[in-house]
Amino acid sequence: DKKIYKIENTVNGKVKTEISGTDIKVGDLLEVSLNISTDRNLEFVHIKDLRGSGTEPMDVLSEYKWQNGLGYYQSTRDAATHFFIDNMAKGIYQINYTLKVEQAGIYSNGTAAVQCMYAPEFTSHSGGIRVSVE
Repeated sequence: DKKIYKIENTVNGKVKTEISGTDIKVGDLLEVSLNISTDRNLEFVHIKDLRGSGTEPMDVLSEYKWQNGLGYYQSTRDAATHFFIDNMAKGIYQINYTLKVEQAGIYSNGTAAVQCMYAPEFTSHSGGIRVSVE
């Protein structure tokens, strides 16, 4: 499952609201939330999350990260962000990363695909999200 949230700074701190596709402006910060659930232990998992054309990632350096009980290597490329996971135990996980809106227009934010690298029959993907930027 893939969801996109708009991050706004308010007097009460940062507030995340799920986007409806039309309330985004150039310069806004977006948080992509990838929700992964698995009913079995998996090894050597690759997640490829395609980005919309009008956005740029805030994390441009590739590095190993630990988030929400999951260790992974994050690699940012031109069209997608890749996540490589050695071991994923049975359960539900969430991976978040931040994007900045750079261009106005109507974009398809792409899908996220997850697949075991050495057992490609274990695969899944999310739906795409249409985004309109003013």
